[in-house]
Amino acid sequence: MTRRIVSGMRPTGGLHLGHLCGVLHNWRALQENGDTCFFFIADWHALTTDYAAPQNLAHQSREMTAAWLAAGINPEQAVIFRQSQVPEHAELFVLLSMICPLPWLTHLPTYKEQKENMQRNLDTHGFLGYPLLQSADIVIYGADTVPVGEDQLPHIEFAREVARRFNRFYGGGEEFVKKRAGVGKKISDEDNLFLQKQKNDYAEKGDKDILQSARQHVESFNLNESDKQILLNDLNYGGAEILREPQPLLTPTPRLPGTDGRKMSKSYNNAIELFDSPKTVSQKLAGMQTDPARVRRTDKGDPTRCPVWRLHEVFSDAPTQTWVEAGCRSADIGCVECKKEIGKNINAVLMPIAERREKITDAQVDDILADGARCAQDEAAQTLTAVREAMKINEVATATTKLSHAQAAN
Repeated sequence: MTRRIVSGMRPTGGLHLGHLCGVLHNWRALQENGDTCFFFIADWHALTTDYAAPQNLAHQSREMTAAWLAAGINPEQAVIFRQSQVPEHAELFVLLSMICPLPWLTHLPTYKEQKENMQRNLDTHGFLGYPLLQSADIVIYGADTVPVGEDQLPHIEFAREVARRFNRFYGGGEEFVKKRAGVGKKISDEDNLFLQKQKNDYAEKGDKDILQSARQHVESFNLNESDKQILLNDLNYGGAEILREPQPLLTPTPRLPGTDGRKMSKSYNNAIELFDSPKTVSQKLAGMQTDPARVRRTDKGDPTRCPVWRLHEVFSDAPTQTWVEAGCRSADIGCVECKKEIGKNINAVLMPIAERREKITDAQVDDILADGARCAQDEAAQTLTAVREAMKINEVATATTKLSHAQAAN
């Protein structure tokens, strides 16, 4: 079954090994799996924290796109675009903000964590609302799957709650009521009464066990899948599923150490960047921390205490890992030899990426982003049309237009 995948990245600077292994390798696997993938430059999200310095945003967005392409993200297999070039994201964000309870935002763990850790004023509506903008980014493409690390799971659950709340408010239109009545005629009065009771109980108590029991009951009916889905949507939302609830896809994300042993991050100034030269990579590794027990060349070490070993686990093959582990524990090899070997393996990965990057022009990047934006906008417009119709906004707009024309005629 083909999945619809949505994921984005903030253009806040150059990419490093952590981005390559934690995000781009996963994206490439998803696009090659035949899934429908939307990968976007989250430039509006960058403004939620870097609003005071937007002057480099366009350049950084272009550079990040070029890095994606060099790393194997293929515009023929995925839609690649800049968030700000698809204004439908902003409109859906505004409409969803009308129904989003404020505590849902303030209680998210990342909100308090980033406010405490970032050395800047984040008392802005944009920063508070960025998880809701993220939700709009996801649901506007009908995404059923979002690749994330564990730290982002609360945001995906938040997006699910937002979609669910919207569907409960606006999914019960006349067309759905007619469909539900039609399916109701295909099952017994007893079953209809049971489902109505389960629906009411779930709405009052929010107990997901009630919903699960009702779903199992529906699955037992001799109905086609379309009719069953109507009954399930009625139970869950009291109407149609206008916005799909996304599911998280926990992706394997190796926690790469930086040169100081902490998590690799540009903010820590400890990263090996995607386009570092072989010489720069070697220099950074030469100063990298190792097992503190190995003070002298003859001291025996323990790879599990060494940040360099964690790089070998990602970038070295099995024979090399065996050689490093045995040599470290016996002191047959020193840290210098160990670092030279991992440097060679990292450069073998990075050099082809750098070579591909040199062949990518700004014009090519701009064309890819423009094509991606057109494709993304076509998709987003369909969702937004359904949202407007559900919220009766189109009817209000039509009535206002008719009034204006009448006034002009008089």
